Amino acid sequence: MAKKIIIAGGGASGMCAAIYAARNGANVTIIEKNNVLGKKLSMTGNGRCNLTNLDMREDCFNAAARTRMKSWLAAFGATEVIRFFGSLGVVVRSEDGYIYPASGQATTVVTALCDEIRRLGVTVVYEQQVKRIEVAYGAAGDSRGSFGGNLSGDAKKDSGGNYGAEGDCGGYVVVTDKDRFSCDAVIMATGSLSGPKTTMSTGDGYYICRQLGMSIKDTFPALVGFKCDREDGLPQAGVRSMANVSFYLGTEELAREYGEVQITPEGISGIPVMQASREVVKLVSEKKPVYAEVDFFPDYDDKEFEALKQDMMRFLDKRTLGEFLQGFGNSNINELVMSRMKLGKGMKMKNISPSMAECILDNYRKLKFRIVDCNGYQASQVTTGGVSLGDIGDHFAYVNDNGIYCIGELLDVDGRCGGYNLQWAFMSGSIAGTAASM
Repeated sequence: MAKKIIIAGGGASGMCAAIYAARNGANVTIIEKNNVLGKKLSMTGNGRCNLTNLDMREDCFNAAARTRMKSWLAAFGATEVIRFFGSLGVVVRSEDGYIYPASGQATTVVTALCDEIRRLGVTVVYEQQVKRIEVAYGAAGDSRGSFGGNLSGDAKKDSGGNYGAEGDCGGYVVVTDKDRFSCDAVIMATGSLSGPKTTMSTGDGYYICRQLGMSIKDTFPALVGFKCDREDGLPQAGVRSMANVSFYLGTEELAREYGEVQITPEGISGIPVMQASREVVKLVSEKKPVYAEVDFFPDYDDKEFEALKQDMMRFLDKRTLGEFLQGFGNSNINELVMSRMKLGKGMKMKNISPSMAECILDNYRKLKFRIVDCNGYQASQVTTGGVSLGDIGDHFAYVNDNGIYCIGELLDVDGRCGGYNLQWAFMSGSIAGTAASM
């Protein structure tokens, strides 16, 4: 008799788990609180969907996950992700090791997953929110008796009889805001707190897992931009520039990244800022004195930059400060530097000493921004923290009940930008879906 598996959440990890479980012969139902599957997935990578990365290493994930990540990646790494999507008919391409669908569209990925789910006969229940899991006495691997009341055997079914008829219950009942669903195993793929309101990413799974006895590590937004102190001065128009960005707590460097930095009238963001955010967001939330330092000349070492400054000294003539800086930096950054130094762009360079001119130029090497807050969960791509990996076995089953699985963003795992978080979603979904169906 086929195992009945309920998957709570129809995002990247949940859909992957559903496919692997159904391919293994399980009777699978996905419960999704949105009216479509893969809503957040369709938005990833600016709509392009960075599926994985050929440079897939455990040190690209948070420290708490690295010890276990090596064995998980050995079981289902970047090659397996590419093969999986090949089995769905999705052609991929590499851009410097970053793997995207050849179409360049995230909708290609979502559609392929949904089509396979339909072909496999997976039942999808939309617009229902999972509230709790009830565990029967004697459920698979359950050593705790029951949670949330004994299984009553009255789980409802739809017109197709897909949810489990009365008296034909497995070891669990998944209770939603509208219904009850019996099953032999539950895969929690409810996601995290990150994402716009339209994805309904509200962290419901943390509460459910805590009620089941799991430990939840403190959560924070990650892969997110920051708000900066406006009293320091910020450009009146947005700036995009390739730069090094470093974050400091006092004199201690916390993180350093390179890439296109975005500076707005509200703060600082861009890929390098988001990469570094995973290391500093907790300190920012604790109101520690964190600041960012931007180097707009990342291709120059200290000796080369010093030579550049000395070469600029030949322009200490009749030209104005505005004219002096015009060919040196972004016009909006020029305005910001002059404003911070309380200098007018009409000042004549002949009236500015060489040491002052060097001081002005040094700002482009070390322009500081005091961080006052992050942009929050709704602007973040992932969440740090979540269900402790100490409560999860190698196949993603809860160590105290091997009929309940946790996967994807619900767990205390987060990776860098560049396909690492989707790798985690597909990897955990494939392993759990396979294990739950055995």
